[in-house]
Amino acid sequence: MPTSDVEGKDWSLGWFRYHLPNTVTDVGAGEGTYARLFRPAHAGIWWTAIEVHRPYVRKFGLKSTKTRVMYDEIHVEDVRESADHLFHRDLVILGDVAEHLPREDAIGLLERIVAAGAWNVLVSVPIVDSPQGEVDGNPFEAHLHQWDADDMDQVFAGLGGSVETFRGGTLGCWWWSRNA
Repeated sequence: MPTSDVEGKDWSLGWFRYHLPNTVTDVGAGEGTYARLFRPAHAGIWWTAIEVHRPYVRKFGLKSTKTRVMYDEIHVEDVRESADHLFHRDLVILGDVAEHLPREDAIGLLERIVAAGAWNVLVSVPIVDSPQGEVDGNPFEAHLHQWDADDMDQVFAGLGGSVETFRGGTLGCWWWSRNA
């Protein structure tokens, strides 16, 4: 679904406030959960959205206007085909995205993001059994891999850098940083 469980959001906001990134790419922006949550904590930063499902851009008002600020730049595309420069950011967010990709693709994407120069990466995924198919005509909403916290821990261990983790009852969150 284009939304996310509230679990781990305060934890993620705390790390966002600690790092205060100036450039952010939000992969799978959906309804703009992270932009709405993080923007008030640090004004004047550049937000890029990568959203695979074009109808979400209008449905959730993802484009910034004179009266509402969401995303400065929107790319409607499959993130696996996105240009690497979109990941050369202070923060790249994969909020409830990795479960929508085959495991190998999700790992490859994280490796690309790190190799492209991201300074911080935030990942949030369900860590409980959460089968899901197409939602509202969007086939990209199907869950293609069920992550567990230990599996994601191992993926991040292979990326170097430092990692902080949150394990909730439903979601797990990982904040990876290039600078320890």
